[in-house]
Amino acid sequence: MHLSDLSPRYVRTDEAAFFLGLSPRTLEKHRTYGTGPIYRKLGGRVVYALEDLKAWADLGTARSTSDPNSQTVRPAKRRAGEARRLA
Repeated sequence: MHLSDLSPRYVRTDEAAFFLGLSPRTLEKHRTYGTGPIYRKLGGRVVYALEDLKAWADLGTARSTSDPNSQTVRPAKRRAGEARRLA
């Protein structure tokens, strides 16, 4: 097996955002607020596993707007009750 035979398992922010149909800035905000997909830091670089991106996107799967089993992919904003305290 050659390295060229391997499909990429980890992608950087720009590629992850493209995969999800988001802007890189939106994905960075999700990372900051803890509302986004799981990521890893390798050598100071942020990378995402493709399966983690898919799992996060699948949280928003629903059959209709009234689907009781659907979950929500939260917007990229600070959660209620998590206001930053100024020192």
